[in-house]
Amino acid sequence: MHIVIMGCGRVGSTLAHILEDNGHSVAVIDRDPQAFRRLRAGFRGRRVTGIGFDRDVLEEAGIASAAAFVAVSSGDNSNIISARVAREMFGVDNVVARIYDPRRAEVYQRLGIPTVATVRWTADQILRRVLPEGAEPLWRDPTGTVVLSETAFHQGWIGTRARAIEAVTGARVAFVNRMGEALVPKDTTVIQEGDLLHLVAAENDMDRINKVLSAPPSDEEH
Repeated sequence: MHIVIMGCGRVGSTLAHILEDNGHSVAVIDRDPQAFRRLRAGFRGRRVTGIGFDRDVLEEAGIASAAAFVAVSSGDNSNIISARVAREMFGVDNVVARIYDPRRAEVYQRLGIPTVATVRWTADQILRRVLPEGAEPLWRDPTGTVVLSETAFHQGWIGTRARAIEAVTGARVAFVNRMGEALVPKDTTVIQEGDLLHLVAAENDMDRINKVLSAPPSDEEH
């Protein structure tokens, strides 16, 4: 595939090298020609100096034949505008934009532009390493409203069907880690001793869910 990357910072240059190593052709756009120094000497892709939402610049980068467009410059507005131009003007379906302000993510998602909120993701990774296990979710969507969390449960829930836990908590059991292997629950899946339960739920509902699962189930819930 041919892939166009806007932004030749650490992320953009790393992506360019990985994609080229995997056999793809790559074009990198950056308004600062000095930024291309981050590309290795043997990089075979195109280096295009200019603004990523400029039509002529995009055409020089080969956007007409691109299977994907990635906007990872240091500016949120530039990234989203470039992604929209690539999709709406040149018909590139597979686009993604990096953002620094996760509060904007919901707006971008409504525009149909997948986003990567790098600041929030980085913060989550740090918090997972410095806080007690389970204090931070394993994953959070760009809007910060939905989380995937490894959730502790009372021993009394052992022997309960995963679907029953969903019914009681209102959360979705994404998977169960059983003896080091991930298991996607079926209607017949029963929670066993030693299982690690991974739930997907609204972040603002996690306190209630944790409270429910930290206590033994009632006879009706079991």
